[in-house]
Amino acid sequence: MQMDKATYKKYVGENAKKSNLLVNITKAFLIGGLICCIGEALIDLYIHIGMSLETARTLESVTLIFIAALLTGLGYFDSIAKHAGAGTLVPITGFANAVVAPAIDSKSEGFIMGVGAKMFVIAGPVIVYGTIASIIYGIVYYFIK
Repeated sequence: MQMDKATYKKYVGENAKKSNLLVNITKAFLIGGLICCIGEALIDLYIHIGMSLETARTLESVTLIFIAALLTGLGYFDSIAKHAGAGTLVPITGFANAVVAPAIDSKSEGFIMGVGAKMFVIAGPVIVYGTIASIIYGIVYYFIK
């Protein structure tokens, strides 16, 4: 049986789980903020052990990407994201998850046609449009400056 758009919209409205917007926003803010605080703590740790600020910032990003990829691989990231919502998507951890999750899901198809081909299914458009936006911004900045 095929539904028209109005019937489907009504069906979804009646059956979709209602979300508490205030609770969701609060969770996203707190968990996203916690991830950012962990990042700042990593920068402080790397500076404390003798790294320059620039190196510490780079290592912080790499560490957060590694942790997010590891948690995705172990199956914990989705559990965290279920409660945090956008709190895990906005920082760099969400990007790491967007690369690793499709790769894991398609590993049975092989390394080339599975992992290699599907790794950037979600993150690919972000990379492309981010790169294009940065080029446009750079050109505008060049002519303004």
